[in-house]
Amino acid sequence: MTATAAATTTTARRRTRTGGPGDRSKLLENVLGWTLVVVIAMFVTQIGLM
Repeated sequence: MTATAAATTTTARRRTRTGGPGDRSKLLENVLGWTLVVVIAMFVTQIGLM
């Protein structure tokens, strides 16, 4: 592997994004995740699976 190819690969890895929220929204992501958990728990409790 040449130095140019290695530099290109490193740059491409840094630019690769998954389309998810940015690092600044960790709090929002956690709140939404826990809200989903609570909603699912309420639903399961209402239909009596547990």
